[in-house]
Amino acid sequence: MALILGCLLLLGLGGKTISAGKTVPAGPPSSAQTPDGLHFDLPAVNYETSGSPSTGSIGVLFRMVHNFLHVVQPHDFPEDTVRKIIQKKFDPLEDYEEVVHYEIGLIVCAVLGLLFVILMPLVGCCFCMCRCCNHCGGEMHQRQKKNGPYLKKCFAISLLVICILISIGIIYGFVANHHLRTKIRRTQKLADSNLKDLRTFLNETPAQIDYILSQYNTTRERAVLDLNNIKLLLGDGIHTRLKPNVIPVLDDIKAMATAIKETKESLEKVNSSLEDLKSGSARLNTSLSNVKTELEDALNDPMCSEQMVTATCNDIRQSLGQLDININLDQLPPVHDQLNSVNKVLKTNLTDLVERGYKSFNDIPEMVQNQTKNIVSDVKRVLDSVGSNISNVTNQVPIQDTLSNFMGYINDTETSINHGLLTLEKYESYRWLGCLAVCCLLTLIVIFYYLGLLCGTCGYSKNATPTSRGCVSNTGGIFLMAGVGISFLFCWILMIIVALTFFIGGNVEKLVCEPYENRKLFQILDTPYLLNEEWQYYLSGLIFQKPDINLTFEKVYSDCKENKGIYTSLQLENRFNVSERLNIQEYTQDINNEFEHMNINLDNIVLLDDAGKQNLKDFGAVGLDQMNYTTYLVEVSKSLTKVNLVSFADKLVATANPLPPGNLKTSLNVQAQNIKRIHQQEVIPLEQSMSTLNQSIRALQRTSNGLMEKLSEIILSLDSAQAFIRYNISSVIIEESKAYVNTIIGYFEHYIQWVKDSITDKIAACKPVATALDSAVDVFLCSYIVDPLNLFWFGIGKATVFLLPALIFAVKLAKYYRRMDSEDVYDDMKNGNNGYHKDHLYGIQNPVMTSTMEH
Repeated sequence: MALILGCLLLLGLGGKTISAGKTVPAGPPSSAQTPDGLHFDLPAVNYETSGSPSTGSIGVLFRMVHNFLHVVQPHDFPEDTVRKIIQKKFDPLEDYEEVVHYEIGLIVCAVLGLLFVILMPLVGCCFCMCRCCNHCGGEMHQRQKKNGPYLKKCFAISLLVICILISIGIIYGFVANHHLRTKIRRTQKLADSNLKDLRTFLNETPAQIDYILSQYNTTRERAVLDLNNIKLLLGDGIHTRLKPNVIPVLDDIKAMATAIKETKESLEKVNSSLEDLKSGSARLNTSLSNVKTELEDALNDPMCSEQMVTATCNDIRQSLGQLDININLDQLPPVHDQLNSVNKVLKTNLTDLVERGYKSFNDIPEMVQNQTKNIVSDVKRVLDSVGSNISNVTNQVPIQDTLSNFMGYINDTETSINHGLLTLEKYESYRWLGCLAVCCLLTLIVIFYYLGLLCGTCGYSKNATPTSRGCVSNTGGIFLMAGVGISFLFCWILMIIVALTFFIGGNVEKLVCEPYENRKLFQILDTPYLLNEEWQYYLSGLIFQKPDINLTFEKVYSDCKENKGIYTSLQLENRFNVSERLNIQEYTQDINNEFEHMNINLDNIVLLDDAGKQNLKDFGAVGLDQMNYTTYLVEVSKSLTKVNLVSFADKLVATANPLPPGNLKTSLNVQAQNIKRIHQQEVIPLEQSMSTLNQSIRALQRTSNGLMEKLSEIILSLDSAQAFIRYNISSVIIEESKAYVNTIIGYFEHYIQWVKDSITDKIAACKPVATALDSAVDVFLCSYIVDPLNLFWFGIGKATVFLLPALIFAVKLAKYYRRMDSEDVYDDMKNGNNGYHKDHLYGIQNPVMTSTMEH
């Protein structure tokens, strides 16, 4: 019944939802990529009821009972028989063999229990009458046996072991009774949590739909943000695509403009350095000539005629030829023509022209923004209309009214459950007391046995004869017989309880709990034409009036168990196809149409005008590549004088020092100082001019190296870049515009797809329905009731069955504990002192011996 109610609950939700025309999307995402910043996720719904509760340590006992039932009833679930019963085609007269074959294990156990119920009172009655006739151990006389002590020990140990086994069964009974009572008390909480989860399920569904609709604003805001940033997104995209073809060319032209300025500076330095060198070299030549004249006049001194000085004077006279300049600047051509040509080139500000090209190119994003203002406004209006259309499609579903009606159904169900639970708790107290009385009765019996064993063992004396046994030992025997008597009186009643609970609990476990767990029950219900002879699939026929759709109870339950949405679980696409109603192309086509009107014109971009190009050509015609840089470099690499003047002066001083004092020595020292002064004041400045000239010439040489090729390549690259802009910019604009449009549309495709996926897999996720069904069948019926019930009959049945051997051993053992009225007596000499002692030794009157002696 619980299974049927759960299925009706599921069908009620699905059927009511469909009847109201619920719009629930389905289908997997079409795009695996998620746009940046658009990560939608429904708010989590928290439910109180968890899955099947843990049974804890008692679960081991439940599994033990399950294994016992599997041994007793190993047959598979009788699917064919159940189908016949559902179809009302089961004939007890013809099909009883199937039932007997399936129930044979339970029937055999039930028959054995019935025999126990019938025979135990009869046996107990016969046993009682037999003992009243001094038979069956009723005679208070114990005959001597050689193995008597051994038998007593065996009987005591056997009874003790059996009592322990009975005690274990009683413990099972107490545990099962307490567990069942505890779980019954928790049933109200279980029912409340499930009903609360169902209410949460119903209440959250409209909220989830509202949340989905509200996320359109997020998508629209992201699209509007991109539309407002069209300058950065589309304009920069076009700019970036053109940049590799344009920027390097403009950078080369800018570098060339800088090179022209540097060339002018170098030419000016060369021109200035040449003039300085020519004038300076002339002054240097005059100064050196004057020094040579002064030295020649000094060498005409009479002292040079002396033999010791003549050689020195001759050496000095021969070295005077070294005091001369070493360069010939007249062979270096002037650079006035090149300088004038460069100055003419610089009259056109190439740097300014290049900056204009940069600005024209970098203004592309601004131009894009200015040319798309109207398009952006139109697209925003279309976005508003798309949002309205999506809201209209979703609002066509009167889901709130549907859920309100179903909420009333849940309220009625709650009222019924609460009323039933009150009745259940009322009768549960009687059940608990009855089971407690059964356990206590068995406990009383086993306590009698334990007391009998305790008293009999503790009060037993080897020296006591059967007629002289102590009071404690005799009390132990009485306890044992009391346990036997109670066993005979009540064990058949206990067996009736065991048999009934066994047959009911075993069948419920095998026919409901196990097939529900392995879903055989759902497979039975999914049998074609079972519940309706005209419908192949009952669910699809009930929901869609299309019984050929493969919609099964097992599939619906499995999907709900996995927390899938009602749309997927009940295959509602057969009634309301969300993919058609929320067609992405339908909503994005209007946006595409607006963007198709977008016309971006960037044809007026000029990287460098004709004046700039002519300026580059004029720079190439300056003639820097025709200058004889080798002549310049060779000449400026020479030293200014043929000899180092400082070294010459030092040598002259060193030569004059050995001379005797006089005019000659003085003149030589004076001229040495003049030479040093010339070097300091004239040679060093000229050397600096020579260095400047060298650097300038080398700079010009580097500039002129491959100058024409560079200029030709720059002009060619410029023409190529300008042609690329002129002929290819339209394709670049189209490609970048398409990527930009696809990004905008991608937001809405992602949103619409998320709407489908959310309503398919997350909205109205029916796990609470499956949980409620599990709570009714698996938790309440099977875990709360059937498992403890089966453990109860298993423990009580075990204890009851062991009462039979226990009472046998108890009767046997009581003979060794109770005080007898008579005993066997043998002569010690004849029997080797193995018999009982004579009674007169202990002052005990033995009726048997007395009668023998009288005869």
